[in-house]
Amino acid sequence: MMQAGALEGLRLVEAGQLIAGPFCGQLMADHGAEVIKIEPPGRGDPMRAWGQDKPVWWPIVARNKKCITLDLRQAKGQEIARKLIGRSDFFLENFRPGTVEKWGLGFDRLSVENPRLIMIRVSGFGQTGPYSPRAGYGSIGEAMGGLRYIVGEPGSRPSRVGISIGDSLAATFACLGALLALQHRHKTGTGQMIDSAIYEAVLAMMESTLPEYTEGGHVRERTGSILPKVAPSNIYATRDGEILIAANQDSVWRRLAEAMGRPELGEDPRYATHQARGERQVELDAMIDQWAVSWSSNELLSHLERHGIPAGKIYCAPDMLSDAHFKSREAVVKVEDRTFKNLWMQNVFPKLSSTPGRVRWSGPELGEHNEEIYGGILGMSTRELGALQEGGVV
Repeated sequence: MMQAGALEGLRLVEAGQLIAGPFCGQLMADHGAEVIKIEPPGRGDPMRAWGQDKPVWWPIVARNKKCITLDLRQAKGQEIARKLIGRSDFFLENFRPGTVEKWGLGFDRLSVENPRLIMIRVSGFGQTGPYSPRAGYGSIGEAMGGLRYIVGEPGSRPSRVGISIGDSLAATFACLGALLALQHRHKTGTGQMIDSAIYEAVLAMMESTLPEYTEGGHVRERTGSILPKVAPSNIYATRDGEILIAANQDSVWRRLAEAMGRPELGEDPRYATHQARGERQVELDAMIDQWAVSWSSNELLSHLERHGIPAGKIYCAPDMLSDAHFKSREAVVKVEDRTFKNLWMQNVFPKLSSTPGRVRWSGPELGEHNEEIYGGILGMSTRELGALQEGGVV
């Protein structure tokens, strides 16, 4: 029998919108935490309307969450929020720094009422420093953190990577911070505040770009599909498409040379070492392109697999849905939803052997869990809840 998720028994109150905060909530809900998402009455999170053609982003980012409506700009709404947070393990927010303090929901006050509380804060530039009051979307954090500068083709404008990676990275680091704080709470009994800035989450991924400059004066530039001086590793045209081949390690290069029917190239001093191949990167790519184009993609992949060479197609959504490996590992799952009848999405990751997370339900309707949360956790009567609804508080 499947066991509950690893975070079952923990409660998180989520007050925020879009991606940078809510993705953290999604990660924790995926692994069993009770995540109660607060949304403005009548409007909800803007993510409810996001998606290509159809608003299918909401069912993913709000999956496994319980959704309530509450106006945090009203004093009564703030009072209710404090009561709910007082009965919770985590409070997650991604408003501009200083906003929740204006609402009486700052850590200094909440931690007095609930010393075990772990407060998770996601923002563009962090809670301190001269830029902290600025509005900061993921794109700005990606630019400031250095990612946008190196993404794209040489000579082109900096490019977006195609997903909201800055937001998601900040949310992932926020989740990591929350679990670190939870371990600290196990030892001390007290909570703490997590400060996850988008630009710093991006900066954390920037590999050796800083010491490349401080030690060698080198500023990493846009290089398109290659990593300079690391070869061969690129996208190569086949008869019916493109595949990525990564044979930049010495031993793998020798296997690729054999697969190409030219084993002598594996020991040729012009190509035998990492440094030598790096100097002849353009030459090597042209050689492999000329060879690969005579194969179909599937034939070439099978041939490379037999020789132990890392290679693969560049997948888009249809490829993922039809791939046998995805199916075997249940990397994508079909989820029941009131609105969308063919709703497939990525599954819960990482996979835990004893307490695997799972998608229990897709993003709820606006205020779907009002009665359960306000009545069950806070003990409100139907009459009290009705009065709050009439006053626009919930």
